[in-house]
Amino acid sequence: MAGPLVVHEPPESVRRPVMLLAFSGWNDAAEAATTAARFLAGAWGARKFAEIDPEEFFHFGLTRPHVRFRAGSESEREIVWPATEFSIAQSPGLPRDVIIGVAPEPHLRWKTYCATILELGRRCHVSLVLTLGALLAGVPHTRPVRLVGGASDPELATRLGLRPTKYEGPTGIVGVLGAACRDQGVPTASLWANVPHYVAGIENPKAALALVERVLGFVSATVDLSELTDATRQFEESLHEVVAQNAKIAAYVKRLEASEAAEEGAGPEAGPLPPAADLMAEIEQFLRQQRPD
Repeated sequence: MAGPLVVHEPPESVRRPVMLLAFSGWNDAAEAATTAARFLAGAWGARKFAEIDPEEFFHFGLTRPHVRFRAGSESEREIVWPATEFSIAQSPGLPRDVIIGVAPEPHLRWKTYCATILELGRRCHVSLVLTLGALLAGVPHTRPVRLVGGASDPELATRLGLRPTKYEGPTGIVGVLGAACRDQGVPTASLWANVPHYVAGIENPKAALALVERVLGFVSATVDLSELTDATRQFEESLHEVVAQNAKIAAYVKRLEASEAAEEGAGPEAGPLPPAADLMAEIEQFLRQQRPD
């Protein structure tokens, strides 16, 4: 019986490929990680060459397949399943190949799922598994995006410019995959963007841009970033307008700024932040009212 990994068109040759992975859901606050991975795949002209069959790994009542019309048809429909798809970028502007995988976080059999990803990595002689993530944090949108993470060795962490995280608690497929890589002796690193928790309900191109720029620096490549930089400018302008119209939100952002400055040793202790539960509900309601119908 064939396994869940399906390789449609294996690359004829590879150049020390990095496997870059992002998963929607718990690991992907404000869709920053998957936006970054998809942007790079498009910028590098990556072509799909493999996928993981979703049958063993997804509860389809929780992540439902979609139905759509087939290309060129107005009557024939097809089912689009939540598969894990892998594309390979072998652009002349890239000093090494990049295999990009984007998928929803699976629900079932995580150990088998991670082993399947590593099987593809072995077939393609992957030199590094680099995962992207985004987490909600008490950070202001007015500051540069804070990137944290970890790596399988200190030199790799330094090259990625990672600030170590001391997080302990529930983890997602990114954490489980990182552990599987270390157990198998595969170099691995995880890069996470901190996303302001008070704007969690909208896409955050600023966080996606920060992830993209860090990946580009690591692989020594450049791409046209105008799409993401324009989206980031619009994002920041919209938030500036929202904050200017609501004194309570503005005060909360100021407290977050002071707290971050104190943490970095650039200001006095800000004191504890006010209780956030009621304020967060008000912010969310205010932001919803600002969206066009």
